[in-house]
Amino acid sequence: MTVEILLMTDVKDLGVQGDVVKVADGFARNYLIPRKLGAPVSEGTRRRLVKLQRERAEAEKVQQEASRAMVAEISKNSYTIRVKVGEENKLFGSVTNADIAEALKAQGFDIEKNKIVLDEPIKELGVYDVKVRLHAQVDADIKVWVVEE
Repeated sequence: MTVEILLMTDVKDLGVQGDVVKVADGFARNYLIPRKLGAPVSEGTRRRLVKLQRERAEAEKVQQEASRAMVAEISKNSYTIRVKVGEENKLFGSVTNADIAEALKAQGFDIEKNKIVLDEPIKELGVYDVKVRLHAQVDADIKVWVVEE
């Protein structure tokens, strides 16, 4: 037996928020509804979904504006990371996004390391442009100086 469910959030391999999907009765009753991922289709749930989408859009807008304001602050500084080097200025190890996150934290910016985008770890001394993804649509470019300790 299948039942129609209105998805309240994005569900992997099933649909996105606002979709009406047909699923097995047990899947809806035992998984989607208890976890508030979906609700039975009714006029009340449609109104609740519209209200939820409006609230999320407003929160998203506020978060995006805060991220844009932070871009100006974070981009005007440069960040220095001191590392130990061996012969021919080869680094012992490498500079990763976690190291850059620590340098940002030392300057007063609490940025998670997964928001720092590095194609590959930095393995040489020098100046690097690093992208920091503050929001899905807001990126900041920062200068990172990797210097000898």
